[in-house]
Amino acid sequence: MDLFDPGAVFDVVDLAGVLANGVLGGAVARQLRMDPVGFLVLALTSALGGGVLRDTLLQAGPPVALTNPAYLFTAIAGAIIAYAIELKGKWANRFLIVIDAFALGCWAATGTAKALGLGLEWLPAILIGVVTAVGGGMIRDIVVGRVPAIFGGNTLYATGALVAAVEMAILYDLGLQNVGMGVAIGTCAVLCTVARRRGWRLPGPGEFSVRLSRRPRTEDRRSSGQGWPRPKFWKTRTRR
Repeated sequence: MDLFDPGAVFDVVDLAGVLANGVLGGAVARQLRMDPVGFLVLALTSALGGGVLRDTLLQAGPPVALTNPAYLFTAIAGAIIAYAIELKGKWANRFLIVIDAFALGCWAATGTAKALGLGLEWLPAILIGVVTAVGGGMIRDIVVGRVPAIFGGNTLYATGALVAAVEMAILYDLGLQNVGMGVAIGTCAVLCTVARRRGWRLPGPGEFSVRLSRRPRTEDRRSSGQGWPRPKFWKTRTRR
């Protein structure tokens, strides 16, 4: 009997991420001063939206969030915690950030592995992994009328999910699925946590752009003597 079961560890990380994202969804509901129904909806959306979106796209049966009661109960627990306790302070914020970073890597890896297991090529499998990781938060922001945070203006988040999905795809192809899960979770957690600490983010359009020179108009070319000369047409008299 093995003393260490990787599957059990990954399940614990998965459910911890569901709980953390449920609390984060409830925190958004608290900011918007919603009632308990709002807390519940945003918590479920934030915690389970990515997995439901993944299973719907893959069409591989009912979503796991609907067939495994542990996911629903954990997400509801997150909503209750956010409703009953106002999580403020430095340490509470740090704890949620770290748990969310671990869950992000776990969801990116599981989404990629599930897509590869169903026969998808590596590129769509990586995209499925990223969607699994960031889909819940994206749907939550859309529900409350916000531009999703992953679209910019924040520290690296979706980039960490992308790195984790790529690592999982490579190690899955080598037959090292458990190793891929561990590496993806660890890399994503470190990258997202350090990025949050150091303020790392992708460059915006004003920071990295190429400006094309304006093409001069016809009048400008004519006044500067550039361009082809215009042909002259002479009127000819017709003889009678």
